[in-house]
This record gives sequence, structure tokens and C-alpha cells, in this order.
Amino acid sequence: MNYIGSKNKLSDFIISEIKNEVGEIKDKVFCEIFAGTGIISRKIKLEVEKIIANDIEYYSYVLLRNYIGNQISFDYKKELEELNSSIGSEGFIFKNYCFSNGCERNYFSDENGKKIDAIRAKIENWKATKKISDDKYFFYLTSLLEAADKVANTASVYGAYLKHLKKTARANLNLEPAIFDVNGHQHEIFNEDANELIKKIEGDILYLDPPYNHRQYGSNYHLLNTIADYKYFKPRGKTGLPNYFRSKYCFKNNAAEVLESLIQSANFEYIFLSYNNEGIIDLEKIKKIFQSYGNYSVKQFNGYQRFKADRDENRKYIAKNTVEYLHILKKRG
Repeated sequence: MNYIGSKNKLSDFIISEIKNEVGEIKDKVFCEIFAGTGIISRKIKLEVEKIIANDIEYYSYVLLRNYIGNQISFDYKKELEELNSSIGSEGFIFKNYCFSNGCERNYFSDENGKKIDAIRAKIENWKATKKISDDKYFFYLTSLLEAADKVANTASVYGAYLKHLKKTARANLNLEPAIFDVNGHQHEIFNEDANELIKKIEGDILYLDPPYNHRQYGSNYHLLNTIADYKYFKPRGKTGLPNYFRSKYCFKNNAAEVLESLIQSANFEYIFLSYNNEGIIDLEKIKKIFQSYGNYSVKQFNGYQRFKADRDENRKYIAKNTVEYLHILKKRG
């Protein structure tokens, strides 16, 4: 998925540094508490004893519930074919986020908007009638979210739509299976405020990847939340926003304070924080916070090319001295 702050390209570096610091991890409890698409948890899932994955955004919870929470393989081919053959319906997405319906929002083509509505309604009906398990429910929802994101008529995020349908937005929406790894272990998935959840969990390794700047994920990915939750509300403004969660990590006056509160409350031996040099908390402030709670060190990844825009709109990467820091804390008992 096109995702701000994705650690996909940095995942090998991050996981390698975690192993260098911690050592053997096969018996460890690993927590990714600002998980987003859960890329670090997904790549480390088969190597640890247990994962605790969390994100405040519901679309992220759906992805995590599938990729991390699902642990039993199942047959999906016939049901996925049935979903893909759904005849479009004029539901909430078409009526509020497709241009031809008169709302003037141009997030999806009419055909794709109708198909999203039809598939989403069918998945919900299957759950209500117990045709599918909860595991399958989140598997199909994840497949739908990823398929919708591929045909979204945006430059990258959902803070704005494009005036004319781009090439990928004109393609027909098609669900691909959101395949997950299986290791038979039990993992925990949450949809909570990280600073509240941290008071109720414990483990060995805590990985933090909070928002770096003023961009709120709830507004930038609001349409994925709308598809995932699929409950009626009155969309607001030109972009059709719902009410959304506003993270204190996105405000310069609050970010350092809430970060320190989380570190203080964390019942984990090792804490790793991803944060780059463009973040609103400066390097020295993070260093000071971490040193207050144990042994601190920092690693850096130079020349990281930050995601800017969509591939079909001449996607570019900005390398302008972007440095990704991995702050490391071995917390005092």
C-alpha cells in the first residue's frame, strides 16, 4: 500500500539492529504499538514467541488482525471468486466518494465505488449469517482494503483526490488474497491509543514508530477507515472527512511529553524508536528522554529516500539529507 512512513525499505536494517542488541529472539514477546501496516511485525512474526500489535486506526487494526492475528490456513478461492464477481451497488462509497453521483468527490471511478459497496456489504452479510469465521472476515476485509487502495484516484493519501481519473483508477477493482504467515503461536491485536494500551501490556521488545510530524493518519487515510468500518455518517467538507482521532504525537507542543510518558509506563526491557531528522522532536530531546530510563544508544540509516507521491503520478523520492534514526534503550528494572 502507498503508506506514509512505511518501514518496508528499512525493515531489514531495523530487525538486524534489534537482533544485534537483544540477541536470540525466538522466546521473546515483541510489541509494535504504532503498527500501521504492521510491516515489522509481519517480517518478524515467524521468529518470535508472541507479537502484540496495535494501532489506533481501524483500517490498520483490520490489516493487523489478518496478517498477525490469523494463524490457521483456510480455503478461500471460491469465496474470493464470488466476491470478485459481485455486481456493483449504489451504496455509501458510491454515493459519497464518486464523482458521477453528484457529490463531486472523485476518489474512485463509479464502477469501482459500486463494486466496493457490493463487496463490503457481502462480507458483512457473510459474517452476520455466520457463513464465515472472524478470521476469514478480516482476511477478506484486508483483501478489499488493499484492492481499493490500488484503484484510488489520489496522488498517495486520501487527504485529496485528483480532478481526473488516472490510469490505475480506471482499472477494474480486483481482490487478491491477503496471504498471511502461519506459525501456530497466539498473538494479540489491539485497536487502542498506544499511551493507554502500554499501561496494560508487558513483554521483552517494544518497537515504536509514532507519527513524525503534523500529518494525522486519521485524515490522510480516512477513506480506508470508512470502508473498513462501513458505518453511516455525514461526510464533511470537500474531502468527505468523518470525525477522526487526532494524535498528540503530531503536535510539537505535546509530542515529547507523550513519548516520555509512554517510555516511563513501558514494562519492556528493550525499547526501539524509529524517528527521522525531519521529526518534530529533535535528536537531543529524544536522547535526553531515553537516557533518563536506562542505557541509550542510537543507530542511523543514511540516504533513506522518503516516500512522496504515487507511482502513476510520476512518483518521486526525496533524499534531501533524510536520516532515519533507530533509538535504542535497555530500560532499567
